[in-house]
Amino acid sequence: MVVLFDLWIKTCTVGASASEVTATTMVQSDHNSSTPPTPTFCNSFTNRIFKDVAGDITITVDGVSFLLHKFPLVSQSGKIRKLVAEAKDPNLSQLELINLPGGPESFKLAAKFCYGMNFEITTGNISHLYCAADFLEMTDDYRDENLVTCTEAYLNEVVTQSLERCVEVLCSCETILPVADNVGIIDKCVDAIAKNACKEQLLAGLSRLECASGPIDTERCLDWWIEDLSGLNIDLYQRVILVMVNRGIRQDSVIASIMHYAHTSLKGIGKSQIWNPARTTPVTVETGQRVILETLVSLLPTEKSSSVPIDFLFGMLRMAIIVDSSLACRVALERRIAVRLEMVSLDDLLIPSVQNGDSLFDVDTIHRILIHFMEIIEQEDDEDCGYESEGGIGSPSHASLLKVGRLIDAYLAEIAPDPYLSFHKFVALIEILPDYARVIDDGLYRVVDIYLKAHPMLTENERKKLCKFIDCEKLSQEACNHAAQNDRLPAHMAVRVLYFEQLRLKSAIAGPSALSGNISQKVCNSGAPSAPMSPRDTYASVRRENRDLKLEISRMRVRLSDLEKEQVCMKQGIMDKSGNGKTFLTSISRGIGKFGIFGGPASGKQHKSGTGRKSRSSSKKRGYSFS
Repeated sequence: MVVLFDLWIKTCTVGASASEVTATTMVQSDHNSSTPPTPTFCNSFTNRIFKDVAGDITITVDGVSFLLHKFPLVSQSGKIRKLVAEAKDPNLSQLELINLPGGPESFKLAAKFCYGMNFEITTGNISHLYCAADFLEMTDDYRDENLVTCTEAYLNEVVTQSLERCVEVLCSCETILPVADNVGIIDKCVDAIAKNACKEQLLAGLSRLECASGPIDTERCLDWWIEDLSGLNIDLYQRVILVMVNRGIRQDSVIASIMHYAHTSLKGIGKSQIWNPARTTPVTVETGQRVILETLVSLLPTEKSSSVPIDFLFGMLRMAIIVDSSLACRVALERRIAVRLEMVSLDDLLIPSVQNGDSLFDVDTIHRILIHFMEIIEQEDDEDCGYESEGGIGSPSHASLLKVGRLIDAYLAEIAPDPYLSFHKFVALIEILPDYARVIDDGLYRVVDIYLKAHPMLTENERKKLCKFIDCEKLSQEACNHAAQNDRLPAHMAVRVLYFEQLRLKSAIAGPSALSGNISQKVCNSGAPSAPMSPRDTYASVRRENRDLKLEISRMRVRLSDLEKEQVCMKQGIMDKSGNGKTFLTSISRGIGKFGIFGGPASGKQHKSGTGRKSRSSSKKRGYSFS
């Protein structure tokens, strides 16, 4: 947009075109010279407007000198008028303007305005020109429709009507951000962006109502401004997003904008550090990257929101670890992940460690996520204390707990072969989940066996401590068969397995009626507390008993499906071979080999988890070879 200004002295107008009229500048090439060079100019204002009046003052801005006239300057600029008056020298010929926003280019445009010349105001120079006009005090107190008024009119009538122009102006303000903020440019543009985005959102909603029968490009209608905002620096972007949220912009649009900004501004962080066990490449992190990441995390919606993709949260968490972000930032991401931990995939949990001499995987982060998850489960249980509440095993919280239990077993199986994984960290990950998080302990037994095989130097006490987490009653037939022959387990573990296998065999021979007897016995043994208890404590105790019984039923159902299939075959085999003197140990040893999840080709090579792994679409078929 070209803004045409009247000549300061209409009687001095000459016929030269505006494009031929330029401000006279002279650069001081040698600042160390004792005698400054004489200002020279080739196409001066004086030759165009004041033919008979030579320049009488040289104004210096950031080392660039302008040979001008006092009268047109002091008549429109309060700043220059005060400086000339304070000098108390009628023959003042030198004046320096310090910290002028926009530097020489902005002053050149302001000087043109003082001389009444035509020039173009654009989104690229409006911020600097507005700040320069405010610095020079070119207000209406000195002339009607002075430069401050003209630039402010351009902001209000042109810039704020378009979201793209507002973004361009904000980008141009980055070099003079404090000054631009003081004069109000930032607030005007930020409010205008939010206002225009709200208008587009409303129009998009109306379009969907009018075109409900036909396909429309909803993403384009809602989020066309996302890419524009990614060009802002993080401070301005934060202000824009906060105002947008207050104005009611859709949450999914805000999240999409945050994700796009993260992908644009955090590219390539930590690539040299991923899967580098030697840690020979130093991590070079700019402070700006850390600030960007922490700011974006603070802009995410509430923790319970499910709109943020879980893989994006894990990506941000990985980057937060690499750039060594603040503890508050990492805890915020970990809590967001913990809220939806049942939706996480195994690959998400395999976060590589960046610490020297540590294990290949960041198990400390996963441990903290599990702590947050258990806190959430306990909080939900405490809130769900109404007498009409179902709670317990059938509740959504327990369903999530069972999913997480299976997920953590798979995660432990991936990290167990790591020779650098310490015993204490491994045990901490196992014991963080309660007993009722696993219906059967086959996965846990597999995890322990993998760790024992990868760490043969463990002491007997450490092996016993690992095995105490395995409930032999919750092991399947295949797991019991393998455990009975596993020489890596402590001796007392094999005895326990054989004892419970005997009980299992008796139950199988007795039939399904034995299962109901066991359950009835548990109900009788549960009893009621003898000491007086409050109604709340009584209800909590009943809920715990109910949870234990339901858990036992779940285990019995899993076990029953296996036992019913084997019962007929086992009875027939006992009748046919009753005189052969077969012992119980011989009968349970017949199936040693490949059993269910334990089966698979023996491979003498240990592959590093996460390095060149194939897709887990066939994870159920992957076996572990016990030898």
